[in-house]
Amino acid sequence: MASLVSTGFTLPCSKPENLHPLSHRNVVTAILRHRSQSCRKGFRRLRCNAVVGNGLFTQTKPEVRRIIPDEDPVLGLPRVKVVYVVLEAQYQSAISTAVRTLNADHLYASFEVVGYLVEELRDESTYGTFCEDLSDANIFIGSLIFVEELAAKVRAAVEKQRDRMDAVLVFPSMPEVMRLNKLGSFSMSQLGQSKSPFFQLFKRKKQGAGFAESMLKLVRTLPKVLKYLPSDKAQDARLYILSLQFWLGGSPENLQNFLKMIAGSYVPALKGTKVNYADPVLFLDSGIWHPMAPSMFDDAKEYLNWYGTRRDAKAKLKDPNAPVIGLVLQRSHIVTGDDAHYVAVIMELEARGAKVIPIFAGGLDFSGPAERYLINPINNNPFVHAVVSLTGFALVGGPARQDHPRAIEALMKLDVPYIVALPLVFQTTEEWLNSTLGLHPIQVALQVALPELDGGMEPIVFSGRDARTGKSHALHKRVEQLCTRAIKWAELKRKSKEEKKLAITVFSFPPDKGNVGTAAYLNVFSSIFSVLGDLKRDGYNVEGLPKTAESLVEDVIHDKEAKFSSPNLNVAYRMTVREYKSLTPYAAALEESWGKPPGNLNSDGEHLLVYGKQYGNVFIGVQPTFGYEGDPMRLLFSKSASPHHGFAAYYPSWKNFGADAVLHFGTHGSLEFMPGKQVGMSDVCFPDSLIGNIPNIYYYAANNPSEATIAKRRSYANTISYLTPPAENAGLYKGLKQLSELISSYQSLKDTGRGAQIVSSIVSTAKQCNLDKDVSLPEEGVELLPKERDLVVGKVYSKIMEIESRLLPCGLHVIGEPPSALEAVATLVNIAALDRPEDGIYSLPGILAETMGRNIEDVYRGSDKGILADVELLRLITEASRGAITTFVEKTANKKGQVVDVAEKLSSILGFGLIEPWVQYLSKTKFTRADREKLRTLFQFLGECLKLVVADNELGSLKQALDGSYVEPGPGGDPIRNPKVLPTGKNIHALDPQAIPTAAAMQSAKVVVDRLIERQRLDNSGKYPETIALVLWGTDNIKTYGESLAQVLWMIGVRPVADTFGRVNRVEPVELEELGRPRIDVVVNCSGVFRDLFINQMNLLDRAVKMVAELNEPMEQNYVRKHAMEQASELGVSVREAATRVFSNASGSYSSNVNLAVENSSWNDEKQLQEMYLSRKSFAFDCDAPGAGMMVKRKAFEMALSTADATFQNLDSSEISLTDVSHYFDSDPTNLVQSLRRDGKRPSAYIADTTTANAQVRTLGETVRLDARTKLLNPKWYEGMMASGYEGVREIEKRLTNTVGWSATSGQVDNWVYEEANSTFIKDEDMLKRLMDTNPNSFRKLVQTFLEASGRGYWETSEENLDKLRQLYSEVEDKIEGIER
Repeated sequence: MASLVSTGFTLPCSKPENLHPLSHRNVVTAILRHRSQSCRKGFRRLRCNAVVGNGLFTQTKPEVRRIIPDEDPVLGLPRVKVVYVVLEAQYQSAISTAVRTLNADHLYASFEVVGYLVEELRDESTYGTFCEDLSDANIFIGSLIFVEELAAKVRAAVEKQRDRMDAVLVFPSMPEVMRLNKLGSFSMSQLGQSKSPFFQLFKRKKQGAGFAESMLKLVRTLPKVLKYLPSDKAQDARLYILSLQFWLGGSPENLQNFLKMIAGSYVPALKGTKVNYADPVLFLDSGIWHPMAPSMFDDAKEYLNWYGTRRDAKAKLKDPNAPVIGLVLQRSHIVTGDDAHYVAVIMELEARGAKVIPIFAGGLDFSGPAERYLINPINNNPFVHAVVSLTGFALVGGPARQDHPRAIEALMKLDVPYIVALPLVFQTTEEWLNSTLGLHPIQVALQVALPELDGGMEPIVFSGRDARTGKSHALHKRVEQLCTRAIKWAELKRKSKEEKKLAITVFSFPPDKGNVGTAAYLNVFSSIFSVLGDLKRDGYNVEGLPKTAESLVEDVIHDKEAKFSSPNLNVAYRMTVREYKSLTPYAAALEESWGKPPGNLNSDGEHLLVYGKQYGNVFIGVQPTFGYEGDPMRLLFSKSASPHHGFAAYYPSWKNFGADAVLHFGTHGSLEFMPGKQVGMSDVCFPDSLIGNIPNIYYYAANNPSEATIAKRRSYANTISYLTPPAENAGLYKGLKQLSELISSYQSLKDTGRGAQIVSSIVSTAKQCNLDKDVSLPEEGVELLPKERDLVVGKVYSKIMEIESRLLPCGLHVIGEPPSALEAVATLVNIAALDRPEDGIYSLPGILAETMGRNIEDVYRGSDKGILADVELLRLITEASRGAITTFVEKTANKKGQVVDVAEKLSSILGFGLIEPWVQYLSKTKFTRADREKLRTLFQFLGECLKLVVADNELGSLKQALDGSYVEPGPGGDPIRNPKVLPTGKNIHALDPQAIPTAAAMQSAKVVVDRLIERQRLDNSGKYPETIALVLWGTDNIKTYGESLAQVLWMIGVRPVADTFGRVNRVEPVELEELGRPRIDVVVNCSGVFRDLFINQMNLLDRAVKMVAELNEPMEQNYVRKHAMEQASELGVSVREAATRVFSNASGSYSSNVNLAVENSSWNDEKQLQEMYLSRKSFAFDCDAPGAGMMVKRKAFEMALSTADATFQNLDSSEISLTDVSHYFDSDPTNLVQSLRRDGKRPSAYIADTTTANAQVRTLGETVRLDARTKLLNPKWYEGMMASGYEGVREIEKRLTNTVGWSATSGQVDNWVYEEANSTFIKDEDMLKRLMDTNPNSFRKLVQTFLEASGRGYWETSEENLDKLRQLYSEVEDKIEGIER
């Protein structure tokens, strides 16, 4: 890692015979030590303790790197003091050896040296020592200083001493640190501004292969050219380049000569002394290295010839069918002698029968070496079956900038699984083992998130760092896990399809027979049937596969040995307790939570039961659930429990089956959410223990990259995206449709005598539709003036339009079924509704509004206010948009309505000389004068989007993964905001966590926050809210590039500041005059997923809030300060500590468990739900002690919540709304805040809806009503679900259960919602029969939920309705039990 990174510097290449050989230094000792460690058996479950000391991630001190020479009065040598700062400690040993050798020689000078790891400078006392050391230093050396806040510290300290010091050498770091360089007359103070070629190279933004080549040429030629130039400046520049060569050479010998050269040339005390130094010892820029080889290789054929003739190799390594693993190494670790961890991996792989090709590069562009040494140049086939990078970095680039397209290009040529393992960088081994967080957040950002953008997977920590010597050492258990998993992936490349065995895992959540096969937006069993049919055609053994998806469901969910239709699932395997203990070495660790095995979950009292069904070489298993869903006391625990014995038995049971891979089917299961470190797990973390060494392929919804990333990092999944169901407009039905017709009548007849009569009918019908809660309606019979009538109709019309145009996913997706032309229309309409200024694309509504001389934003605002003319204009714009796009799409469809031959048809449509179909359509509307150039640009973009929408590679990517091939990576998120999410079938990833919030996200956030505050003031007599309690979700922030994160910043009145590389690690306050309002206090509840993915942003938020609390401003203008001072006084702590506002779960735990309690009806009263929320969510993040992890601060949490005037959440995409998932009510503190407030007042509750271009802020009650009207009570939605059969009934039941959840946490569900739902699903006899016959288990839960809603006081209804429900419950129970009456 201490090699040159962002700039792509490499060293001059010479032929191997002219280079320094690196033979095997103590290799045999290293091998023997590693193998003896690996032989140790047993499994210890360690407890992770919070970091102590300074609360930072590392407690190491620079004293271990300090060398003070012995005084020798006889020789009287001048002393040269050197201070260095590096990213990691691999140079420590080489520098220390070099300095000790120099001091032992007693020539020229004695050297004092002290080194700092950049992370240590977070500690104020260490930073103070650093400044003291600089005050009398002769030479400063810095390398790889890329963390902005630490770079600022280094710059500030060095700048004060720069002019006094004899030499300042900074190798690739942030530009502001690079500008400190000073070597005689050579300086980089103008870096990025000078027009010289040297500086222009540093200034370039795009640092791809071209940059690396230019810099390589510079490094090769400059010393030779400059040597013959007479000026001092030229010689100083030459010595800088030589310094760079010495530094990258990294060996003690090179570093000795480096120090001699700089000291002899620039330290005044040595002026006139001839200090002899040798030229840099050169190593290959890139090549192949093996610890047993006599030298490095720069030719793959030579290496393979040597490998084939090795005398030390066992016979299996010479087997032509042995798996071959490519390894990617950093040259700096090799040349500095810090290579024990590399040796251990190589030896472990070879001991397990795998050949290795370990390649290296001097910089961090490994794409060229990967293509050069891992691909056969004759036939272009890879030499390897899998590649493991041991660098931790992205394939192209380092901490500063990456070139992911170049990396993907190289990896697609290799076409093998790509694993990126991690050496510990910022922590010692002990610090990592004791950390509940796991990896340092900066390392997560640089070495986990960024490689994922290349398609890297399995971030397994394989090496640690010794606190004293700084040297890397192998973590033998982790090395075993890494190597066995790599070989398993390689075996997929080598095995035939006929012999491969696949274990498919489906989920059942909440635990109920009617819920087997749960997955977001996915028809699981129809999808499995589709997948298995395709695999069968492809040559896989799927013997006995039923002929229909319905039969497949029956096979899995019914126990064929039972006499009647048993409530049990089909038992595929009965595991004895003895077998379980032999397969599960950590079984004893589970007894604290679950008692002795087999326990009572997934057990018959004697055996542990594995549910599922086998078809040839495919096993379909049902993943056990958490196990504590139905236990209210367990749900109150602040930290999540271990897996139960039944869960622990499920994954090892595949060893008997011989599974080559597992396919987790759909979003999402429980494995990745089991307790353990957040990222960078140890062998005692449950997800790591459970998945073992089996390759994990995971179908995940494309719109959920955050949880997919958790699965990727914690269960080592190759996540393959699937499409969410295409969105449609909700439309109108029943009374809402009648209202629409009445409004049309009013518009044509309002100026006649019938206007007043029609308005009266509109008001009456609106009340029947329960719209009086959303729209202020006059009393019936009240005389209205014409303008007042228009306003009433306008407001009702606006609400009707809002319902009609609401997007909803209809039905469930089936893997491998592309959308029809009609289904593509709604998606394209919504893509077209957004401006994309970065691409020069205008929204279609905006273009159409312009033809009427209007700005679309003004039309939106007018429509929201109920101005009738604007509502009508917006309707016309909406209809014209749909019509133009429908006409466009129809041109690409066949007679069956399928989109085919997209590319060919688009080229003819977009060809010149034809009248485009959208122009033809618009010529018949009011928008005939729309700007044709803007339309053409937009529809060219839509054409590209259409290709992506209908492209289908979900099955193809699965087969690629099963073949041991590389699956192309792609972003997850909302395809409407970011069409690059499509096509699905990509290895889904998130984003660079340090890149958010973006400037665009900040702009959007300001709009939403201003509207939120405006709405709150409107509802509360003009008063500003003093505190807003809100939620941050992982997926939302990925989709919107940090909009909700930016909202928090804008509430407290700060703005993010990006560094040179666009990373956001700093904020600054906005002046009160600019803000124009008080700073609003916040209570931020971060989801467990947000905490895992964005802990850097939690740090940023906490720093921001504390900074605002310490501003010297009037308390009536700074509510953060006001409340922090009050709480500091009450708690007896500092204002800074009292300003704790960023909370989440304990590390390794997720959710408040309120959702589990509601879904399983395992709660007594609302007070119990509130206690769950408080106990689970009161863990605070502290930017002053980030290494301590999440610390429980319940009192601070309660006090902060007690000041909240409003609660707030965001909806950001059409697929997910309030009642679609349980997460939203699980994180809702509305009723809790009321119980904590001293005045007992219920806070206002708001939801921001940014699912369309017209962002809205509604009350929670308004949003719940909108959700009910557009989904649960909407025939278009529930009939779409019923078309999906078994799974569809479950989806209907889930919406009702989630509605009860909102009643429980907020009290914001109107009685009529339950009443209408009862009329729709229970009173309608045909519907009732369809529900019961299709999925009796889910129907039973639906009936139970209605009864529960009544019993808990959320639904007042007639006794007749309740009697019918009780009777139904009894009937469906009998049906399930198989009892005839």
